[in-house]
Amino acid sequence: MSLLVLEHVSLHFGGKRIVDDLSLRIADGDRIGLIGPNGSGKTTLLRLLAREQSPDGGEVRSARGVRVGWLPQDLDVEGGRTLLALCTGSVPGRAEIEAELARAEAAYAQILEGGDEEAVMDGAARLADLHERIAHFETTFSEHEAKRILAGLGFTDADHDRDVGELSGGWRMRGVLASLLFQQPDVLLLDEPTNHLDMPSVAWFSAFLQRYRRPFVLISHDREFLNEQINRVVSLEVEGVRQFAGNYEEYVVQRAEEEVILENKAVNLERERDKAMQFITRFRAKASKAKAVQSRIKALDKMETVETYRKRRVMSFSFPKTDRPGHEIVRIEGLRKAYGEHVVLPRVDLTIYRGDRIGIIGPNGAGKTTLLKLVAGEIAPTAGTITLGHKVVPSYYAQHHAELLHAANTVYDEAASVNREIGQTRVRTVLGSFLFSGDDVDKRVAVLSGGERARVALAKLLLDPGNLLLLDEPTNHLDLESCESLVETLDTYDGTMVFVSHNRALVRRLATKIWAVESGEVTEYPGNLDDYMRLWRARYGGEDEPAPPTAVEASGTAGPAPAPTDDGKRKRSREDDKRRRREDAERRTAHARSAGKLEKRAQELLTRIDALETAQKARNERLCDPGGFASDAERFETLTALQVDAGKIEELTMRWEEVQAELEAAQAALAEVE
Repeated sequence: MSLLVLEHVSLHFGGKRIVDDLSLRIADGDRIGLIGPNGSGKTTLLRLLAREQSPDGGEVRSARGVRVGWLPQDLDVEGGRTLLALCTGSVPGRAEIEAELARAEAAYAQILEGGDEEAVMDGAARLADLHERIAHFETTFSEHEAKRILAGLGFTDADHDRDVGELSGGWRMRGVLASLLFQQPDVLLLDEPTNHLDMPSVAWFSAFLQRYRRPFVLISHDREFLNEQINRVVSLEVEGVRQFAGNYEEYVVQRAEEEVILENKAVNLERERDKAMQFITRFRAKASKAKAVQSRIKALDKMETVETYRKRRVMSFSFPKTDRPGHEIVRIEGLRKAYGEHVVLPRVDLTIYRGDRIGIIGPNGAGKTTLLKLVAGEIAPTAGTITLGHKVVPSYYAQHHAELLHAANTVYDEAASVNREIGQTRVRTVLGSFLFSGDDVDKRVAVLSGGERARVALAKLLLDPGNLLLLDEPTNHLDLESCESLVETLDTYDGTMVFVSHNRALVRRLATKIWAVESGEVTEYPGNLDDYMRLWRARYGGEDEPAPPTAVEASGTAGPAPAPTDDGKRKRSREDDKRRRREDAERRTAHARSAGKLEKRAQELLTRIDALETAQKARNERLCDPGGFASDAERFETLTALQVDAGKIEELTMRWEEVQAELEAAQAALAEVE
């Protein structure tokens, strides 16, 4: 049954089309990934589903009684209530029942004073009914369940009674996410839910969603997270909204197959047009071919057109070669960082060597960003030393750098300000690589979106990267394709790199060492993220994604455990899909081979016809020349050859028409399987 429906919906902002005549149904079992570049309308589409945005045309409707849970990227959460109250009080209807119970208890007290036995019985029955409804709420939405979800998202028991207003923005969003999961809405709408989560929390949340039995629509720039969760893709493409079965990897394969099929179809149609035009040009003047020529002209007019994909522009940049520093890049000795009595890092002794790519992972609040800031020189240590090696030139990117851009500057001026010695051509080239070209470079920073500001900040970094790159969550505010492109770009860097990221795809691709930060301790693990995970699993026996377990994970707490999905059925379904795609590919290959052979045969016939017609033209010209022949015998021989070859041309033309008809049939069969 469809729970949420968009029926022929259209929406425009100014002159920009967001969606046009879109029909989308969300039913039980749907786990939808919503993808597309920043600014394409993903969040707007979620707002339509959440009824926070009205369409210009069409209809948004839901089944009776359906509860929709909506997690936007930015939400202003007011204080004045505890974290636990935010979670338990989020379930619709609970407050109303509790208020009704309070009124019923007050009324029952008055009834007892009156002594009316029948009224007392009615009041008691009403109280019993309300207590039963409260008990149902307590069973379905228990405080224990709320605490389990809060623990899974990284909150401690001490946080339960904290006022929400005391929490930072990221932790407030975690609290809102916890309350949303606790509500168990009929449809979940999640806009970048992992943005404020560290790796342990992402791992817990991933496991929670995999067990979640209700449908959801998810926007995420984390490729691995998407692949783990979704069974359907709704993609905002250049040509409009498209829908694909399967996870993100399967979408990429299907999209690539579609692109090849469309390109081949366009090539085949162009060949057909060329062949038809050849026939029309060759036989237009022949009365015996008038009918066939007219038939070709009509077929040409009716011939379909194929629009191949207009590919999106994505970030694309390669680092220049960096200056070679000494072997030892950074030496950290006896490092301590404390804020008053709160000790973040009690003692750190580490060394960064030339060529290292170090991924810093661990729970939020453990000190990852603090450690990176210390290495970058943005904050001073309480004790200890950080020594840069010979000829080391560091550069640092942090999330807040995008917020520190000068609002009055143009994009070009802001980028060029990093180093005035860099020429205009290089600045514009790098900005173009980050999708700022033409008039875009003259935009004021003040009008840019969060994703655009992040791209400007990254462009500034890459214009003058130095040979030690320090990055704090570089993929935040970027769409999925931009994240993947950034990873490709960073992989071209030949210097030393240290980064903090909760994006597992980035850590898995780039890191050659892991610094795991937990409770102020920093432990170095050689190898990549997979090597680290194997060590962690061997030590703790866990199955989820990394970082050493928090107290919550070690105690085995987790979120609600709805019925598991049927992995066997999904596996068989994927195998069936692969088998069907393989059979389709075999049919396409067979038809393509047949069409290729026929096309080759048709071309051979045309070549022979061309040669004969060239010879006939020369004979006709010679016959028209009074002095063209030395004797009557030679002239008679030429006339005979002219008549013989005219018959050959007629025969070959008939054979070409037959082969052409077979070729058209083979190409039609190929188009059907494509």
